[in-house]
Amino acid sequence: MEGFLLEALGLLLRWLHVVAAIAWIGESFYFVMLDRALVPPKVAAQGLHGELWSVHGGGFYHKQKYLPAPAELPADLHWSKWKSYATWLSGFALFALLYLRSPSIYLVDPAIAALAPGQAIALALGFLAAGWIVYDLLCRWVGFREGLLGVLVGLMVLALAWAATQLFAGRAAFLLVGAVLATIMSANVFFVIIPGQKRMVAALARGEAPDPLPGLRGKQRSVHNTYFTLPVVFAMLCIHYATAYAHPHSWLVLALFMAAGALIRQFFVLWHGGGRAWGVAAAALVLLLVAFALLAPRGVASPPRTGPRDEALLADGVAVGNDIASIQAVLTQRCGACHSARPTLLPSPPLGVAYDTPAQIETHAARIHQQTVVLRVMPPGNLTGMTEAERAAIDAWFQARVVVASAAGRG
Repeated sequence: MEGFLLEALGLLLRWLHVVAAIAWIGESFYFVMLDRALVPPKVAAQGLHGELWSVHGGGFYHKQKYLPAPAELPADLHWSKWKSYATWLSGFALFALLYLRSPSIYLVDPAIAALAPGQAIALALGFLAAGWIVYDLLCRWVGFREGLLGVLVGLMVLALAWAATQLFAGRAAFLLVGAVLATIMSANVFFVIIPGQKRMVAALARGEAPDPLPGLRGKQRSVHNTYFTLPVVFAMLCIHYATAYAHPHSWLVLALFMAAGALIRQFFVLWHGGGRAWGVAAAALVLLLVAFALLAPRGVASPPRTGPRDEALLADGVAVGNDIASIQAVLTQRCGACHSARPTLLPSPPLGVAYDTPAQIETHAARIHQQTVVLRVMPPGNLTGMTEAERAAIDAWFQARVVVASAAGRG
């Protein structure tokens, strides 16, 4: 029952997180579009900065922007904040439920860094806090020298991607980089954008001229948020793409995809203002092609085998062959804790994939070979201690299947 309740809670948190993120990103993208598409008003009014007419859903809309404020403040103001807070809180709760609750499974890979579970948890939380602190200090130190600030923030993200992939399991590293950027985005709203807007509204309510600095800072952070959005979405989605996070230079793969996402966002930002920056779109495409060129398979050398008839000797001297019964014994010992009808490490088998019977193993043969031999991402962090000999046996079994299938095709 406990496993079922945890899975149900994870599902609900994931659903809430996605819904809140859609609402937050959608609203953010809308206001960026509106800000870029405003035109000078045809009828002058006090504080009226720009306007935009649009048609949607069978009606006409007239949007107006006032700087610094209209002659009279409206009694009811909409504040864009709770979507941001709900997105971060639900995301952190999901991260805690899965990754922080089971660091040995999700955070630690001894082949990358020999971290104790407590160390991994502390480092993960430290990444979230340090990312915001460094970013905020950079913004306050550099100020409004946007070119320099952009370069420094870009270098910070690059360093973050490298450090995460040197410390955490591949999937956790990608997720953490996205979570750090998402934390920065939500912290921008909580610590900078909303407080600045509240000070401005309070000053206007007192009949005073508002200090322009909080508004300028809020605008700067809002612009940063819009460029972080697509890199964050990619980092979150890519945890389901093992080819990327298992690559020897995964930090570079992640950096290329995130840079392409920022360029794609820039293309649309310029589009909303009437620009057609095809060069920016072409640069994003080039980065994506470079990333996929890095990920493209180049042939995998099989692990060394010992013994006759493609058999490999385990560390204890027991031979394991490449027949299905031998492979089933390996998978039961090394993968059965997760991939079985009744797993012991998880409430249910991931994606419903179990290796309890020869038929199930044959059905998922390509997945087994890809993840244990080619990418070597399973078992997670090699938690169950799969040996090189066992990986060699799986490779021999799979290659034998390929030969048989090829011969049958020619026949």
